[in-house]
Amino acid sequence: MRALVTGATGFVGRYLVEALRAGGDEVLACGGPLDADALPIDLRDLSSLRAAFDLAKPDVVFHLAAATFVPESIAAPMATYETNVLGTANATQALRDYARETDSRVRLLFTSSAEVYGIQPPENFPLRETCALSPANPYAASKAGAEMLLLGEARSFGLDVVIARAFNHIGPGQSDRFAVAGFASQLAKIAGGAPPQLYVGNLDAKRDFLDVRDVVRAYVALARDGKAGEIYNVCSGTARTMRDVLRELIIAAHVPVEVRDDPERLRPSDVPLSLGDATKLHGATGWEPQIAFTASIRDIYRAAAKS
Repeated sequence: MRALVTGATGFVGRYLVEALRAGGDEVLACGGPLDADALPIDLRDLSSLRAAFDLAKPDVVFHLAAATFVPESIAAPMATYETNVLGTANATQALRDYARETDSRVRLLFTSSAEVYGIQPPENFPLRETCALSPANPYAASKAGAEMLLLGEARSFGLDVVIARAFNHIGPGQSDRFAVAGFASQLAKIAGGAPPQLYVGNLDAKRDFLDVRDVVRAYVALARDGKAGEIYNVCSGTARTMRDVLRELIIAAHVPVEVRDDPERLRPSDVPLSLGDATKLHGATGWEPQIAFTASIRDIYRAAAKS
């Protein structure tokens, strides 16, 4: 398989590129406009995307590049829409141009988010791909918009699109802007001698966490075996409170802490429960999670302690 990966220098992108190359696939890793560690592209610049297609000659495109941090989407929604919706439109335009010029069929695997489901009634859990979307923040809205754009392009132009709706993914190397990595970072500093106060947001929220290494395995499986025009949840099928996650991290760190609420870490429209059903993914690809939650937590803390 010849793969073009956008967002290749991000948290998930690095793991995906590694997994593809380990499997013997040819990969063109694409980063942001100022990225020195991968081919620089700009989702706002169609010519840079066309150049990437010409260079990669891909069978499949993994479109990971996106603005992903919910608080930033709330602070600057237009920038999020430009990157996540208009950037996706540019990527599909470049794909269609390349496919037409080379008379080839290229699959696009789009990484969406469980955030598109928003707040759902209790009877809808675990969430299936048929649930009505109810995005509760600009990031979620941008991903929902990109999904609709891609499905419209698929129906209008015969684009080969598979959409992966990933639930909360965690793992070593994630930015500490995100809750679990942020907890691990604080704990590592406390273990190193910092004051034992640990600052948190909403610990009652329940999330469906999946290790990033299992996430990228699902993406590769869907690129190979997913059905064109279909949407697949990528999730563990188990919901844990943020309080439980923090408890596991404290056990891994083995340090006494004083947990304090931080209003700055609260979202104005936090989803109380996110829990998915991956039956469709399993049926299409045979994929199942392989990394236990506790093992993932230990790896996250070890990585934070080393950084």
